[in-house]
Amino acid sequence: MHKSAAFFLLACGGLYAAAIPRPEYPQPQFQREHWLSLNGSWEFEFDDANAGLDADWASATHKFTRNIAVPYCFESRLSGIGDTSFHPWIWYRRAVNLPAEWKGQRVLLHFGAVNYWSMVWVNGKLAGSHEGGNTPFTFDVTPLLQPGSNVLTVRAHFPPTDRYIPRGKQFWEPKSKSIFYTRTSGIWQPVWMEPVGASYLDRVKITPSTDGAVRLEFAIARPQPGLEVTASASFAGQPAASATAHTNSAPTTALLSIDEPKRWSPSSPNLYDLALELRRGGVVLDRVQTYFGIRSVTAENGKVLLNGNPIFLKMVLDQGYWPESILTPPTDEAIQYDIRATKEMGFNGARKHQKLEDPRYLYWADHMGFLVSSEMANAYEFDDAYVDRFTREWAAAVERDYNHPSIVIWVPINESWGVPNLRDARQQNHLKSLYALTHSLDATRLAIDNEGWEHTDMTDLFAIHDYARSGDLLYERYKDLGKSGAGVPDNYKASLIPGYHYNGSPVALTEFGGIAFIPPGHDVPQEAWGYSGVEKTTDAALDRLRGLYTAIARIPGFAGLCYTQLTDVEQEINGLMTYDRKLKFDAHKLQEINALVH
Repeated sequence: MHKSAAFFLLACGGLYAAAIPRPEYPQPQFQREHWLSLNGSWEFEFDDANAGLDADWASATHKFTRNIAVPYCFESRLSGIGDTSFHPWIWYRRAVNLPAEWKGQRVLLHFGAVNYWSMVWVNGKLAGSHEGGNTPFTFDVTPLLQPGSNVLTVRAHFPPTDRYIPRGKQFWEPKSKSIFYTRTSGIWQPVWMEPVGASYLDRVKITPSTDGAVRLEFAIARPQPGLEVTASASFAGQPAASATAHTNSAPTTALLSIDEPKRWSPSSPNLYDLALELRRGGVVLDRVQTYFGIRSVTAENGKVLLNGNPIFLKMVLDQGYWPESILTPPTDEAIQYDIRATKEMGFNGARKHQKLEDPRYLYWADHMGFLVSSEMANAYEFDDAYVDRFTREWAAAVERDYNHPSIVIWVPINESWGVPNLRDARQQNHLKSLYALTHSLDATRLAIDNEGWEHTDMTDLFAIHDYARSGDLLYERYKDLGKSGAGVPDNYKASLIPGYHYNGSPVALTEFGGIAFIPPGHDVPQEAWGYSGVEKTTDAALDRLRGLYTAIARIPGFAGLCYTQLTDVEQEINGLMTYDRKLKFDAHKLQEINALVH
């Protein structure tokens, strides 16, 4: 069981800090040796009247009256505040002293995610602003720094009732209900600073192929003439390949060639370490450590193929909420526990539902051999402003996580959220444009146009949601699936938008089950709710689950499944674990049920 509120002593690049929450490096796919965590205690203030900008709260003269533990949102217990009421505007402030050895270098200020609009000041001067509650952003704050102590100030605005912004399961009413949960406002992923050279690596896009060719696309910030990028790949500590590129501009490419490449899969999560150096005139300007996995994901003849071999997707729906920290994983150990427990139940992956998950989760999925369907937090209503903000943030999400081998599926839209009227040609075009955009950014994975129903003919996986109570009902509905001319049956909504035809892509049952059960001795939440009724005993719940799996095993047209869901969340009690991560059922019995499907 994870340590839900553990704080740690940290040594990072020779810098020591006590009692820092989430002390591990926040972006392990782009890691520098020297860095400074800014997690921990910040001054904090609610600004319900939205008076802070006019009153110049960004200056050091305004006194804040509260403290908060970053990166936990004020709604969470681990933040030290635990206030779940509406507070649309909030402010943060803290002082920071930079290490003396950083002198003469440029300094970057990173935010993992801030929900939703944010403004950042350094020593009372605006460093920049950002829109988007799910994706990271960085400011080069070098010109704003001063010797000695520096003051960072952040203003965040998350309108709690706005359904045109990507918010996922965060409810727009004051109290959680049904499938909607407590909001996560403001800073909810780690904050950190790090030094870089006069030119530095901004990102690298790594595209491996199973024949051992690995394409590296570099983005270089502040480029100057005479730059040299060196990439050195190794496996288990032994050199595997290297390449050098010379450039005078920001975009640069290099190609690695790996002999006898070792492929990544859930059973063999082989990863190559990759060391990157940026030099000029023999002087190292920047060093970054990353990694990659070699694997392919395709769909053919109604099957999903991993590295050219059929694989049946056995996923679990994972909302990624915790009782003490809401959307922010409480600890790195908590992430590992969830993945480990899911694998022990017999699943080979998770559909991260309505949440762009913490990079540390994806890091552990890469290392532990765990498939991920990565899904964007959706809005609920459609207008021009929504189209603009959602498209930009989804593109940023794909860019952030492109290098993770564990991600095998991209899902921009779930159940027509954000496109509630798909008889409208504009909304249809938006749906199709997101599929096309995804593949313009990434041709190496599957993409789903609309998880659950109302598909177009542009989808790599035909995902359907069906909460049939029994296996008999499920079998009767889908027994002809995969037969010539059978198509895909409708369920709660039409499987296809009128005028579109099934394109022959593999069909996956990506939501089913939802069996609610409360183990003896556990409190029943107010408004306790499940998708398909509440079972009173362990045996009754397992019998119904076994019946559903038996039916799926008899339907060869399915290429995968995703059971709803991994954990209870607040009032929703259809988890295989309780909200505080206690198993409801014997993991070995769940593994035996999962083994019914091949």
